[in-house]
Amino acid sequence: MKFAVSYLVLALSAASSYGFSTSPAFSGAAPNAIRSSLQMSTVADETTSTETSAARSTNPGDRDILVRAARGEEVERTPVWLMRQAGRYMAAFREYSNKYPFRQRSETPDFAVELSLQCHRAYGMDGIIMFSDILTPLPTLGIDFDVVKGTGPVISTEVLTEADVANLGSAESVDFDDKLPFIREILGRLSKEAEEANTSLIGFVGAPFTLAAYTIEGKSSKACLTTKKMMMADEAGDSKAMSQFLDKLATMIGEYGVHQIECGAQVIQVFESWAHQLGPSGFEKFAKPAAKKAIQIMKEAHPDVPVIYFANGGSSYLELQKDMGADMIAVDWSVDMATARKTLGEDIPISGNIDPTVLFGSKEQIEQAVRDCIDKAGGPGKHLLNLGHGVMQGTPEEAVGWLVDECKRYKGKEV
Repeated sequence: MKFAVSYLVLALSAASSYGFSTSPAFSGAAPNAIRSSLQMSTVADETTSTETSAARSTNPGDRDILVRAARGEEVERTPVWLMRQAGRYMAAFREYSNKYPFRQRSETPDFAVELSLQCHRAYGMDGIIMFSDILTPLPTLGIDFDVVKGTGPVISTEVLTEADVANLGSAESVDFDDKLPFIREILGRLSKEAEEANTSLIGFVGAPFTLAAYTIEGKSSKACLTTKKMMMADEAGDSKAMSQFLDKLATMIGEYGVHQIECGAQVIQVFESWAHQLGPSGFEKFAKPAAKKAIQIMKEAHPDVPVIYFANGGSSYLELQKDMGADMIAVDWSVDMATARKTLGEDIPISGNIDPTVLFGSKEQIEQAVRDCIDKAGGPGKHLLNLGHGVMQGTPEEAVGWLVDECKRYKGKEV
């Protein structure tokens, strides 16, 4: 019941502490605090005292094996974590997602910490990643968003012109502790959990182009047409709104990554989730310079903290990602790992890239996919295993365990 009591305190002070009342996601949050806390107590009662922390590894090297691999060091075995490892494929996660809006879950420390830890308790990945969203820092610039169940992110702030960009908040002077006070508490608590569990803590940010496109389109988009019109207007010199917006986002995102590191994150992954909307030219002219600027801000502030760059759908221009300034490049599932390894070269650390649908296969198929990916990346200890996209909803929970276990077990091809 300790969890439920702490949530009650948070809920009662939500409007003043975290500003929930300013977002559509939290309209009526304070009046419903007691009812929510009672609902929360049901979940808490089902959580035994042994389930309140992450799974502990007893191997001393496991504490930073993921960090060392992300820096490009050859490690004793291939480490593993999964994008969307904290997700709706888990019944325990759905106990929350079916009851509480996304932003309430991601911006309430008790919720976010618990949801971050569930998968690690169950499967023992080599890293705990903060449960959050790439859109979380947008309100620091005055861009409001909600995440609607069944629809996804919806952004109400219009950014289409140079004047719109100028009217946004300053990216250089964001006080993240003031604007996003929950981040420090979430990462601080997860940092302690990671240390006790002998594992690493992963933070993440969205890349500037992806956040710009989400904002401009207002929601998910198949063609990204408004964004591409702005890109063409920028190239023609008719409006510099796109490049100005990207530059502002790059500064904010870079500083947000620095903030996460200073709150306890040991690795940062940069998600270019809408890279599939770009061809090589668009990526090189718009997305790449902005992402490089964000990464540079993080690396200048904390050169020893590895940064991973992941362009989902960007495998067709993988060669353009060699000089992103990131410590490691993550690749999606649409490229063969051996091809990706050859394209990037041996000196660029790589992460990826099992097709997420493989997790719907048999135990033998999953284990073979793990071995194939590790072998194609150069053998055990030569890369960071992940999926080539996030764990899909509906994935059998046991399948995730099979993947993680095989990755940790595999010692390489028998000679």
